[in-house]
Amino acid sequence: MARELRLRVGRLGLCRFPAGHYVYTGSARRNLEARIARHRRPVKPLHWHIDYLLSSPGVELRGVRRFREEECAVNRHTRGLLPVPRFGASDCRAGCGAHLKYVGTLLEEQ
Repeated sequence: MARELRLRVGRLGLCRFPAGHYVYTGSARRNLEARIARHRRPVKPLHWHIDYLLSSPGVELRGVRRFREEECAVNRHTRGLLPVPRFGASDCRAGCGAHLKYVGTLLEEQ
């Protein structure tokens, strides 16, 4: 995101997203490819937290990576800050805090 975004996200309410890069870890126990295709669509019903963010102007999905590990394990090994508590993790039992991490310019440095 080139600019800061203030966005109402479901039950989380009004959330602030600083400009920069983010990493979201999610899982789809079934139909992974269909879920990814859905997230790539610019217009969709807003169901998951990530739908609100990806449907916003100025937000660009740069890539998708698939992992064998559970989403919480991947999330724990991802550096970054948690800008919005519980984002993508309202049902998380591992105590992640959020499954969206703000990585600022880390992606550009790699």
